[in-house]
Amino acid sequence: MDPDDLPADTLAFRKTASSSVTEVERVSATVREAYRVSARLLTEVGMRRAVLPRAEGDLDGDDIERLAEETRDALGIARDSVMQHLTRTCERAGIPVVPMMLLDRGGNAEDRVIGHFGASCWRGTEDPSLISYFSASSGDRQRFTIAHELGHLVLHPARRHISPKLAEQEAHRFAGALLVPRERAYEALEAPFQLRELGELKARWGVSMQALIMRSRHLEIIDKERTQSLFKQIANRGWRLNEPVIVHPEQPLLMRTMMTRRFGKSGASSRQASEELGLNLVLLRSLVPEVGAASSVATAQAPRADVVNLASRRRQVPDIEIADRKSDWG
Repeated sequence: MDPDDLPADTLAFRKTASSSVTEVERVSATVREAYRVSARLLTEVGMRRAVLPRAEGDLDGDDIERLAEETRDALGIARDSVMQHLTRTCERAGIPVVPMMLLDRGGNAEDRVIGHFGASCWRGTEDPSLISYFSASSGDRQRFTIAHELGHLVLHPARRHISPKLAEQEAHRFAGALLVPRERAYEALEAPFQLRELGELKARWGVSMQALIMRSRHLEIIDKERTQSLFKQIANRGWRLNEPVIVHPEQPLLMRTMMTRRFGKSGASSRQASEELGLNLVLLRSLVPEVGAASSVATAQAPRADVVNLASRRRQVPDIEIADRKSDWG
């Protein structure tokens, strides 16, 4: 039941260059289905939506930094604070964040998707949007992917003429600016810093050490040579895919909340809901994961680094609020 009114160029991927055409087509179809269902539920339950800033025209680095600050304003987050739970923050703003999986020919879930990180989808500048992500090995990768996709929603609905390569570069810069605000980055990443310090900052901000290096490069805190040196040190330590300091993945809640409101607690991922929404039951259940205990941003340690446990702070994040069906959209 692919939404034929959803323009093809309003779906953005974060993927690797090795992704096959067939895989891209499968991911596209799955994300569009998720969008169709989430947009319908947003309307039926009367979910309020925040108004995100929208970029227009040509942008430079300062423009993207400013838009990241304005996005924090729209999301109700202080411009200089740690983003305690990015997923819940997006969901409170009426942006569903959903885990994604592909189905094989037998309708069974595949274990993983090779070459893909996440996707974002929108119909128009005033319509609902969606952020999806594929299974990540770490919470910091997941958080960066979600911030990257949020960047697409801010930077590209009104700028659909730019090249995919430039769009990805802009979304990367936006993600860094959103997760580590500029002024705080200047304070925390004052050169010359070492890898150990990056581990401590990762525990605080929930951002990978490699993303922090690129954030420093974007802000010209370090030069090209120092950037290459730091990345070589990470590679030599075997940290490219397995950095020290564990950041636990965040768990989405909005889709389950809307499904429960619409179909009742026992029907949130039931066959009745599957039939009414016209969505494969396995895929439906993947979009509405069970909600476990809140996890902290960082709970393991970098070598000899202090660890910041943010679980207690995260409990202060409000639950998802759904307006009365007759209410106007926020």
